[in-house]
Amino acid sequence: AAKILLMDLSGVISEEPVFSLGSSGPRVSLLARVREELQKAEDDAQIKALVLRINSPGGTVTASDILYREIGAFKARKKVPVVAVIMDVGASGGYYVALAADTIVAHPTTVTGSIGVIMLTLNAEGLLQKVGVTPLAIKSGAKKDMGAPFRGLTEEERAIFQSVIDDFHSRFVSLIARARRLPEERVRALADGRIYTAQRALDLGLVDHVGYLEEGVELAKRAAGTTEARVVMYRRPREYRSNLYSSAE
Repeated sequence: AAKILLMDLSGVISEEPVFSLGSSGPRVSLLARVREELQKAEDDAQIKALVLRINSPGGTVTASDILYREIGAFKARKKVPVVAVIMDVGASGGYYVALAADTIVAHPTTVTGSIGVIMLTLNAEGLLQKVGVTPLAIKSGAKKDMGAPFRGLTEEERAIFQSVIDDFHSRFVSLIARARRLPEERVRALADGRIYTAQRALDLGLVDHVGYLEEGVELAKRAAGTTEARVVMYRRPREYRSNLYSSAE
C-alpha cells in the first residue's frame, strides 16, 4: 500500500543534538535524523510523498541550508511531491527549509517570515572599565579579535561583519525568489526581518495555502496521485508516536 512519510522538523535548527526533558532515546541531531529518515524513505518503494511538519523559529545558517539541500536532493532522486506544513512558527531558517517543498501550507495561526540573518555580539568594555579589568589580547592580526566582547567594533570591522550578513541575506532572498517564483526586488522589499501572519504570507506569495495539517496530507496524496495512502512516521525505539501531532523526540 502507498505511504506518505510525515517528517517532524521542530525546534531550533542546529547541527548539535537537542536535549529534550524526559526523552529516553539517544540524543541525535536534527540533521542526522533527517538524513536517516530520508535515506529510509528513499529505499522504500511504497513512499509516494513527503510531508514536512515545521515548527521552528530558525537556527544557524549552515544547518538550515543543509536541511534545504537534503530535502531538495531527496525530492530530485525519489521524484515524489513534498508538502511543507508550518505550524506555530516557521520563521527565518524554518521558512528557509520550507522552501524545499513543492507546496507550502501555513496553519491559520502560523507566524512566518522573519526573513533575514542576524549576528549578535556583546560589548562589555564599559563594564570592565568600571571594575578595573583590562583585557589583553595577543593576536596574530589586527582583526583577529573583532567581535570579542572586550572592546567595541571599529567602523571597518563593522563593515566587514555587515558584508558577511549581506551576502548571506542575498543568498536567502535569491532562494526565495527562485522557489516562490517572485521578482527578487519584491522579495528584498518584504525581507526586512518582519514576521507575517498566515493570511498575509499567502497574500505576499510566501505560502500556497492556509490550512491544517490534515489538508497538507491531502494535498500530498493528490500530488502523488493516490487517495488510499496511509501516513507513516519513522521512530527510534521507545519514542512515542500515535498520530499526526506526535513529537519526533
